[in-house]
Amino acid sequence: MTAQVNALVRAAHAAFERDSALKTYQGVLDRIVRALRLRKLAEDPDFAARYPELLDYIQAASIDRKPDHEMGFLVPDQQYFAETRRYVEIPEFLLNQKFLTDVSRSESLDQAKAFLRELNRQRTPSDQLTFFSYQSRHLGTPDNDDSYRRLLIVVPGNAAQGIPEKWVQFGVTDPGVRVRTRNVSVVSAVVSSDGTFNSYFKDYFRTYGRDGSISIAGRWELGFGDDNCAKCHKSGILPIFPEAGSVPSGEQQSVEAVNDRFRTYGTPRFDKYLDETKLGPGLSFASEASRARRFGEAFTRTEVGNAMSCSTCHQPAGLGALNWPMDEVLISSYVKGGQMPFGASLTASQRTELYQKLIQEYFSIDPANPGILKSWLLGKAR
Repeated sequence: MTAQVNALVRAAHAAFERDSALKTYQGVLDRIVRALRLRKLAEDPDFAARYPELLDYIQAASIDRKPDHEMGFLVPDQQYFAETRRYVEIPEFLLNQKFLTDVSRSESLDQAKAFLRELNRQRTPSDQLTFFSYQSRHLGTPDNDDSYRRLLIVVPGNAAQGIPEKWVQFGVTDPGVRVRTRNVSVVSAVVSSDGTFNSYFKDYFRTYGRDGSISIAGRWELGFGDDNCAKCHKSGILPIFPEAGSVPSGEQQSVEAVNDRFRTYGTPRFDKYLDETKLGPGLSFASEASRARRFGEAFTRTEVGNAMSCSTCHQPAGLGALNWPMDEVLISSYVKGGQMPFGASLTASQRTELYQKLIQEYFSIDPANPGILKSWLLGKAR
């Protein structure tokens, strides 16, 4: 079992570091799934009692290996989109053809914003749209890895009535680029009274007609597949940290407003579609003794050692654990870019060291001092 877990964690680490290693990781995962099934180990009471974390993890991590489960949820993608349609539909007023034309290009983006300002003049104070344009630090759009320009529009919901708050994000084509960006993403939050909120996701693609018309349909429905949402969205909705200088003058207040709104939602959940606790603890969730053995007693008293505190917020009762599967570009950007840990004042070299040690501590397969993932899978973290 230790050998199998070592192979899994080693492959996961490689896949985290580079996309080219993903197929190897998937092969290791599939091999373990087959072994568990053929030997009926999940039905063996002794095995199940000894390795409950491993069984739960393998079940959750292998969901997106099933046909029609690209989203990584417990139900097929078609069922997920059918059942969550009311949460992730693009609001009708954002399907206005003039707005869709203007929001598609950087050159006409100001006209799209003028349309949104006019809508706000017709809406009550509690129903105001919050919007701003920016450039992402780390992620391109699903249809174009090199497209980083966005227009984000937060459409207010009503928690008492179960109406979702929708974060609608349009990819915006770079100036002078002929091939237009197609993606539109909707992430919604349905806030509960128990301090949690459920997140729902959908990507759309725009189709640009020869007659100038623009239609929008689901990326999955158009046959372009989809991605495992929980890989990036550990906190359900992601706070926005734009590329420095990319937010126009006068819109920075809107960035702060939407991030403040995100912090009011509470602890993320994914409704009945995913039990995120089965993916285990995340980055920095190591004991002081383990960390001291790995990096030395003196390290725990350094600025970098003190900053290894992701799990203070990123744990099941907080903003969700940063566990595998997770996106390397996103994690690296937040840590090295200075956004996380929140409030930490570190130099660029210290942030690089922090990132490297966080990853080492999580993925280590050291027999004498296994890392967070291996320890948990083998039941040593109980």
